[in-house]
Amino acid sequence: MKGAPATPVPLPEVNLADRPFAYPLSRRGLIRSGALGAAALFAPSGFAKDAKQASATPALAPGETESHGLSTFGDLALPADFTQFGYVRADAPKGGQLTLTTQASTYDSLNGFILRGTPAQGVSIIFDSLLTASLDERDAYYGLVARAVRVSPDKLTYRFLLRKEARFHDGSPLTAEDCAFSLNILKSKGHPIIAQMLRDLVSAEPEADDVLVVKLAPSRTRDLPLVIAGQPIFSKAYYANRAFDETTLEPPLGSGAYKIGAFEQGRFNGFDRVADYWGKDLPVNVGQNNFDHIKFEYFGDSNVAFEGFKAGAYTLRVEDTARLWATGYDFPAVREKRVLKETFQNNRIPGIQGWCFNTRRPMFKDARIREALGYAFDFQWASHNLMYDAYKRVTSYFENSDLAATGEPDAAELALLEPFRAELSPQVFGPAPMPPVSDGSGQDRNLLRKANELLLAAGCVRKGEKLFLPDGKPLEFEFLDRYNLFERITLPFIKNLKLLGVTATFRVIDSAQYKQRMETFDFDVTVDNMLMSHSPGEELRNYFGSEAATFNGSRNLAGVSSKAIDALIDKALKVETRAELVTVCRALDRVLRAGHYTLFHYYTPVDRIAHWDVFGRPDQPPKYEVGYTSTWWWDEEKAKKINFAGR
Repeated sequence: MKGAPATPVPLPEVNLADRPFAYPLSRRGLIRSGALGAAALFAPSGFAKDAKQASATPALAPGETESHGLSTFGDLALPADFTQFGYVRADAPKGGQLTLTTQASTYDSLNGFILRGTPAQGVSIIFDSLLTASLDERDAYYGLVARAVRVSPDKLTYRFLLRKEARFHDGSPLTAEDCAFSLNILKSKGHPIIAQMLRDLVSAEPEADDVLVVKLAPSRTRDLPLVIAGQPIFSKAYYANRAFDETTLEPPLGSGAYKIGAFEQGRFNGFDRVADYWGKDLPVNVGQNNFDHIKFEYFGDSNVAFEGFKAGAYTLRVEDTARLWATGYDFPAVREKRVLKETFQNNRIPGIQGWCFNTRRPMFKDARIREALGYAFDFQWASHNLMYDAYKRVTSYFENSDLAATGEPDAAELALLEPFRAELSPQVFGPAPMPPVSDGSGQDRNLLRKANELLLAAGCVRKGEKLFLPDGKPLEFEFLDRYNLFERITLPFIKNLKLLGVTATFRVIDSAQYKQRMETFDFDVTVDNMLMSHSPGEELRNYFGSEAATFNGSRNLAGVSSKAIDALIDKALKVETRAELVTVCRALDRVLRAGHYTLFHYYTPVDRIAHWDVFGRPDQPPKYEVGYTSTWWWDEEKAKKINFAGR
């Protein structure tokens, strides 16, 4: 099967198929991916000055300000006349193919912006957006389709001044009419996550072919303008006779640096670089989008996927398994240095990975039961015996950042927490809750004793070797996953749970079933991976807001529903300074950790990349990503030198 253009969200830096959803919810991911695609690594473009466009631009309205970009707190590192990003090589050659893998078993749609269907990996890459992110800054966004943005004094009206040269892949002009259509249809028919984020978008209307006027509700959140600016732009004419909210394998019309290439359902999907891409010479596109082709191979099994890499079926692998990194790379191509193992220090908040308890289920209603189960997971044993001590324990929802709560709450945090003291656990007002530390034996008797005490305090009753809930039903549940990657750490956990009288099982289902069950919250426990930004915004509402707990397709898998949490999220979305945001997030972190909604796993402060030695890359990598999809390039001489014969 062949295809043409697909969807514009830049591609994933990590293998998003290895996460419960293909939809990152950090705002950084949302902006770069047009709200619901793979985390974008294809770079943005800056607002280059254009005399012809500037001459046609109307004068500023009274009090209106104009900028070449937007950021959370108004700080942009780059001037309006920047010529390229510091992490690119301006004359990077074009050509070759980057091949990645996904552990999803198949897909049934090329539409990644609706609830229905399982989209092919990276399908959003073909769409441009108004703004997109720099990989060197935490939360600064520069123009792609928009060359500048004007903001009213009350910050409720945004005028995006569009580049007149913007084009869709069929050569038709990309206008403000298309931008308005895209925002409106995403709000009315898009994935529920997007619709929720856009709820305070009052209107999006064209003022001229190259001027989009966006009006926001007074109650709007701080980062709504950035969320809006990062949405994909669809062709209104294309959807005049097509249903937007249906799954399809007809490649949509895009406008980005890539279009959909060859694809075969269940085996692979690919993207082709658009040689005459309208934005290829913009300052921030300089030195980027270098591969002629980007391809995803589908294996459906992690062991088979690794064997595929060894055979050259794909060229770059993000290694998420410490055991493989430590012991699996002793094959001829590594020894001969045809395959390279490299680590890259990252400055991101890591994915907050852990077992998520579905509190919609009766057995997980009581936080004491959730806390008790955590004492049965011997992280120290698992780290040493299964993961070669290659990971650090996740301890916070804002790990590796200044947003994480530590020690006792300070006066500013207490001022936020006190109004909700009656609702909150006493743990919120003491030292920040931390995961237990075991003796590393695999069955720490002291921790299991504490677990038993908590279970009994929660009203559970032991009868023989079984533990029963207060309602008389046995405490039993299922770990649900879509592949067996976590089986090695889950089975020892299940063994310890059995010592407490708890019956647990581990089950793997195919990716399509898994997606459907996650979207309808039909599970007991699953592995979640939450992506947080350094300046969190709307993702907080989607992960932890009470409203998100009620609609299918949200990322509030745990079913978190708390007036205190909702109030803290509301404050976090509206604070005006970084210092205020830090205080609110630390208070929120305390409440979430005391709720024991997630039994934290682990993270690594480095990105582990294995790749065939066929790539070139700039001397200076981006600060917040490795950048292989955006800034690396195919090196034909290297490929010839190692006689690379892969696909």
